[in-house]
Amino acid sequence: MIKLKHVQKKYSDGYIALKDINLECKEGEITVLIGPSGCGKSTTLKLLNRLINPTKGKIYIDSKDISNINPVKLRRAIGYVIQHIGLFPHLTISENVAVVPTLLQWDNDRIEKRVDELLDLVGLDPETYRNRRPSELSGGQQQRVGVIRAMAADPSIILMDEAFSALDPISREQLQDELIRLQKDIKKTIVFVTHDMDEALKIADKIVLMKDGEIVQEGTPENILRHPANDFVKNFIGKKRLQQVADIPIAEEVMNRKPATTFPNRGLAESVKMMERRQVDSLLIVNDQNELQGYITIYDVLYQYRDETKRVCDILQPFQHAISPDTLLTDVMQMIDEYKLPYIPVVNEEKKLLGIVTRGSIVGFLSDIYPPQTGVM
Repeated sequence: MIKLKHVQKKYSDGYIALKDINLECKEGEITVLIGPSGCGKSTTLKLLNRLINPTKGKIYIDSKDISNINPVKLRRAIGYVIQHIGLFPHLTISENVAVVPTLLQWDNDRIEKRVDELLDLVGLDPETYRNRRPSELSGGQQQRVGVIRAMAADPSIILMDEAFSALDPISREQLQDELIRLQKDIKKTIVFVTHDMDEALKIADKIVLMKDGEIVQEGTPENILRHPANDFVKNFIGKKRLQQVADIPIAEEVMNRKPATTFPNRGLAESVKMMERRQVDSLLIVNDQNELQGYITIYDVLYQYRDETKRVCDILQPFQHAISPDTLLTDVMQMIDEYKLPYIPVVNEEKKLLGIVTRGSIVGFLSDIYPPQTGVM
């Protein structure tokens, strides 16, 4: 978790780069800072690893005031990827990736294993690329090495400053896809600076739109697309993108608002009866505050049914996937198809259950919008 509280950056010539910035970057999410040149996004990024220090305000990482942390120690614990890659041309790819682990005095076997593991992770065969020099790689391959170098010491936070902007469009899109794929596995807290709205919409969990040293709007990509705060945001997003989204339904419009639920302390016999009554083969589990806890299926219940001491809490399974109410229907359908889900729960920011989207609710919604035409020859 990263928090900026009332952060200001004023330079000696009187220029104020940042004005009272308050921001949270959640653990395990990609937060994208975006805005026109001079808006303060790169300045914000540099504050996080103390390349510069704030004039006013505090910055916290995992509740620790970073002004009390040695800057060198802090930087070695944070991955950093820059626009122009920044690989050392005189070092091999293996040596480039191993820079921080070497500074941290890892043993050689551990370093070699980590380098090979990371090269594999981004599709670069260790046997082929380990001993090459940066000049022997394409721009896209070099940037892949730049990304895994930032990951080498397994930092919880990675900062990426215009990381893909120097690449050609094809390589850039490939790296964006790679980052999304990697993030599903590594779950790092990533702060990503870009000036490209398409890039931000594609990779971000949260977008922070800045102008003149201030945050103009922050939220999920769906929220910003559907509810731009003002004309500046609308113009920055662009009319074409806004028009493309305007006619796409969101999860809230499609979901079943009354899914079959029960509480963790309920018995298994009662759960079977509820499934029978609601004509479903699974139940969603919520606590007294309606916070989603997981689910049970009829198969889970029947497997443990003879044990009268068992409760729902003993057999519930956590959900691997959930969506917010403003998730676009196209994204919902893609998730259901990709992960072969019978349904997907809809929760708010407090993880409270709002409903579920099922294949049936999607079909029902679409049939209401596009009713069958009769009498057409």
